[in-house]
Amino acid sequence: MPTEQQADEQIARTDERADAYVDLTLRVRYAETDQMGVAYYANHLVWFELGRTELFRQRGYTYQELEEKEGCYIMVAEAHCRYHAPARYDQLLTVRTRVKSARSRLLCFSYELLAEDGTRIASGETLHVITGRDGKPRSLPERYRQALLAPPTAGLAPTTTE
Repeated sequence: MPTEQQADEQIARTDERADAYVDLTLRVRYAETDQMGVAYYANHLVWFELGRTELFRQRGYTYQELEEKEGCYIMVAEAHCRYHAPARYDQLLTVRTRVKSARSRLLCFSYELLAEDGTRIASGETLHVITGRDGKPRSLPERYRQALLAPPTAGLAPTTTE
């Protein structure tokens, strides 16, 4: 098992793999739009979060499980969104989410919001720091990090006691 320092130095990247992303389809709701029927810009970050949450589920666990069982919290440290085209009321969008990098204490996710015809609506990234209940940085248990890097539905490795 690598030391914490070795894990921090070894950045795992998954962008090149075809199975690296998870897609989530959603419909732009009326409450998410302005008077012109265009989605309010801050909703794109909410949609990124929905994609990230689904990515965790596809990897075999949930945020809640990570918090309750491991005492780990995934705090947003940075968020970036580039707007390419407007999202409109009742439009179907695909939130495409992937793990860009996974270190023991830092996770980076990348996102694309795509219209049904493939038009890129937005793209972005979020950087997250793993913390304990006390808010201090800590390491993500290795089995969770490995699950994030695995293909969807591969799930968690069994827990071992040493």
